[in-house]
Amino acid sequence: MTHSRQPEEGCAHHPAGIPGIPGDLRQAWADVVATARRTATEGLVVGTSGNVSARVGDVVLVTPSGVPYDRLGPADTVGVDLRTGRQVLGDLPPTSELPMHLAVYRATGATALVHTHAVHATAVSTLVTELPPVHYMTAALGGPVRVAPYALYGSDDLAAHVLEALRDRTGCLLRNHGTLTYGTTLEQAYDRTAQLEWMCRVWLTASSVPGRTPALLGPGELSEAAAKLRGYGRPG
Repeated sequence: MTHSRQPEEGCAHHPAGIPGIPGDLRQAWADVVATARRTATEGLVVGTSGNVSARVGDVVLVTPSGVPYDRLGPADTVGVDLRTGRQVLGDLPPTSELPMHLAVYRATGATALVHTHAVHATAVSTLVTELPPVHYMTAALGGPVRVAPYALYGSDDLAAHVLEALRDRTGCLLRNHGTLTYGTTLEQAYDRTAQLEWMCRVWLTASSVPGRTPALLGPGELSEAAAKLRGYGRPG
């Protein structure tokens, strides 16, 4: 049984039926699907939880609501207008977290976003209001990662909380919910998600040792790491 309806040939919402649809939209959708599948394969989501999006100009391509990622194909493309939120591509309903995605794109320079329900990160979100800086990769996200206060998923309140938690950051935790990271590419956004989940796991592991308190990095150490990370991978 399929969870998606195949649009009729020539449908205005079907990418194949839109004359001259840019190749970058087709490629971006393929990248969105591949990244969404990766979140499931690598255990960052279960079932249809979490969501992935990419922005191409004023179009935001986003995973649909309630469809297993392994069933998505080119005919299931979902796109909405960045400014109005009106659906401009596809017949499947966009993710229920669309308000959060649009809010982040409108407020930042992001062109890719990954939202997961990663186990260790979600656990940490129930314990603290900020992930303690246990590793220098904290600097790769702009500093200690904040936890956005809880709000109902898909709500404007949650979107507002996330924007505040993301101030000067490229990732945050959502209390009793999961993670959100963004970047200029889906690869970068996904890497930040994976790093965040790993740091949460490290902190949980270290803080669970009886009678011991994890050593944390100070602002100066994080600033030094941030400066070095900015040149990482570039010729000296």
